[in-house]
Amino acid sequence: MKKILKDESFRLSIIITLIFIGTGIAFLFYGLVDYSWVLFGLLPVVLGVAIGTMKVRMYALWGAIITTIIMLIGIYIPGLSGIICIVMAIGLVVPFIFLGYVIARLVRRYRLIKETNKLPILILPLIPFLIAAPTEHYMKKEKEVVIEVKSARYFNYTPEQVYDAIKSVDTVDAEKPFLLKLDLPIPIKCVLEKEEVGGLRTCYFRGGRLSNADFGGGSIVERITELERGKVLRMDVLDYNLVGRNWLGFKEAIYYFEPAGNNGCKMTRITTYTSVLTPRFYWEPMERLGIEQEHEYVFNNIDKDLHNAAAK
Repeated sequence: MKKILKDESFRLSIIITLIFIGTGIAFLFYGLVDYSWVLFGLLPVVLGVAIGTMKVRMYALWGAIITTIIMLIGIYIPGLSGIICIVMAIGLVVPFIFLGYVIARLVRRYRLIKETNKLPILILPLIPFLIAAPTEHYMKKEKEVVIEVKSARYFNYTPEQVYDAIKSVDTVDAEKPFLLKLDLPIPIKCVLEKEEVGGLRTCYFRGGRLSNADFGGGSIVERITELERGKVLRMDVLDYNLVGRNWLGFKEAIYYFEPAGNNGCKMTRITTYTSVLTPRFYWEPMERLGIEQEHEYVFNNIDKDLHNAAAK
């Protein structure tokens, strides 16, 4: 370890990485870059190019990767991201750093660039990011894509009983699915102001496993657009504020209640949302899984509440 810490390339790579990744985090904090290929692809590639251009490279790549991981974990503190999303980002960024490094070494082999340890020259690859990030941010005109996540569960209770159990919940406290045990915001309670079209329903959340403060995870405010006891509860999302999830946009929450079996009920929960994270093929499966696990947690709580009510 002492040998690594004394290595010139290791120390220089830390400085370069602090400049590159620090710039990306600053741009993100001030709203100058989107959660896109420019941030997750271009920035780590140009960092890798800078590392690959260095004269001494014995531990340079390790220095860049370790520093990047530490810095990404650090953005959890100001609430820019949650732990799960940070782990996902690391899985995307680190391979691109390595790709940039390989590109630089291949170009160096054909003597198209010269090796250097001069810091002013090593930070030149950052220029494409400095141009591309704000350009993409201010010129982006993508059509909003709404994504639907649907979950269903059978309950051995009538549709009316299940409806009454979900419309307003004093305390949500049930067996937590895996991701909620890690970091996802955990529903605490839902308060229904008026049981009528136009009425407001507010759901409060606590931060994940690393946060114990009540309601520290934010809230979602919904307005009822359709309701019929034992059949449907449909709501538009008016406002939401979930800590570390500011790239998500929630649109609608729907519950359908259908008679099933002998005095049973099949409840279908639908959440529609938007996301600015790209590439979509990488992020969407985890987004869907996270929402599905939130659904599962609510289902578990309904099951528990109905069972306790029947036992009284």
